[in-house]
Amino acid sequence: MSGTELNWMSAVELAALIREKKASPVEVMDAVLAQVEKHEPKLNAFFLLLADQAREKAKAAEAAVASGAELGPLHGVPVTIKDLAPLKGLPMGSGSHTTGSPVQSEDTPLATRLVEAGAIIIGKTTTPEFGWTGVSRSPLTGLTHNPWKHGYNAGASSAGAGVAAAAGFGPLHQGSDGAGSVRMPAHFCGVYGLKPSHGRVPYYPMSLGDFTSHNGPLTRTVADAALMTRVMAGPHPWDHSTLESPPADYPARLHEPPARRWRIAYSPDLGHARVDPEVAALVRIAAEGFAAAAKAELVEVSPVWGPAGPELGRFFWSANLSRLKGILPEWRGKMDPGLVACIEESQDVTVSEYQRQRARKYDYIREINGLFKEFDFLVTPAVSVAAFPLPRLMPEHWPEHEWDWLSWAEFSYPFNMSGNPAASLPCGFTAEGLPVGMQIVGPRFDDLGVLQASAIFEKTHPWADKRPPLG
Repeated sequence: MSGTELNWMSAVELAALIREKKASPVEVMDAVLAQVEKHEPKLNAFFLLLADQAREKAKAAEAAVASGAELGPLHGVPVTIKDLAPLKGLPMGSGSHTTGSPVQSEDTPLATRLVEAGAIIIGKTTTPEFGWTGVSRSPLTGLTHNPWKHGYNAGASSAGAGVAAAAGFGPLHQGSDGAGSVRMPAHFCGVYGLKPSHGRVPYYPMSLGDFTSHNGPLTRTVADAALMTRVMAGPHPWDHSTLESPPADYPARLHEPPARRWRIAYSPDLGHARVDPEVAALVRIAAEGFAAAAKAELVEVSPVWGPAGPELGRFFWSANLSRLKGILPEWRGKMDPGLVACIEESQDVTVSEYQRQRARKYDYIREINGLFKEFDFLVTPAVSVAAFPLPRLMPEHWPEHEWDWLSWAEFSYPFNMSGNPAASLPCGFTAEGLPVGMQIVGPRFDDLGVLQASAIFEKTHPWADKRPPLG
């Protein structure tokens, strides 16, 4: 079996081959690292590459197979961790010069679970400064490039994770999502990204974004996302918001047929969002194709709660980042100018104003969840635009703003506030050859349903065989 074949295989396939001794962890690691070493200087997906360490762990994993040891579900499978999560003994830069990239004293729980399942961490992937934006740029690591078109935005804040998934740098990539940061890279890079229900996967260190941040997978297949989520999920004492019950067996139940005919809501704009025509057309076709594949009823809707989103989204994005105002006097000149502007917009917000807006947000969340009394899923565009040139914060044909990238991400942050599971699925390409994603949102806690719905679309509209022109 060639290295190229191994390089693009799913985690499900690789784990099976390793268990059956048809491929070794060393062979798999060599294939993945060869791909990284060939393309990484151009793409810039890694803050920290752990090639030597990963090779040593692959040798140990191979010895475990040879000895007949009990193997975990991800034994010998490469995985990456985003550089907003700590790994013991390794630096964490968070995309910023201001941190000094301190060496960490503990692993984030999801990393511990992945390693205990047999996965091998090959590196930490890039993120914008403190994960603040949807653009793949950072003062610390520079520009992270879209594999489909060099010099173009790959999405963020899980920038390197999305690029690594699309470029064949292994099958499993952890991302975090506070306003779309798993789903946006999935959309821009043509891969699958799942933001599980809030609390499904422990988040540590705890985010200060008022319970909007979620951990989830970026993968090339739905089955890999189901497996990775299953491994990462479950309660943990370091995150008091984690859900008490263990997750469903997502891999085993992925292809269960619906118990009844689904009703699917489709909203092209949530009643307010601007969307580029080419993106809108591709998502409409995909939504119709999804409903047909699922034998479901598709109803176009314009939710009454939609227009309240922009004011709430912008208020909380800026207000929650205002916690960083204390570092501005020393570090302003070495920080992302957009982040500085975002911080300064809300640095004088009072506690009473924050609480008033919070009350409005809770009403908004209640209204969002009311939609799922009538519908099983909501389908929207994942993002309003296809990839655009770096280092721009906005596409050239969109109104300029010093920090408001949310204007082209109106479909993602509502479901960070509400905590609903949501996924971005590749659904086509623009005339320029740039990927576009369709978003499927499910009721709170129905992560299994979103995965099952995604698998139905994937079966009739496969995407994993489509690879970027890396050169």
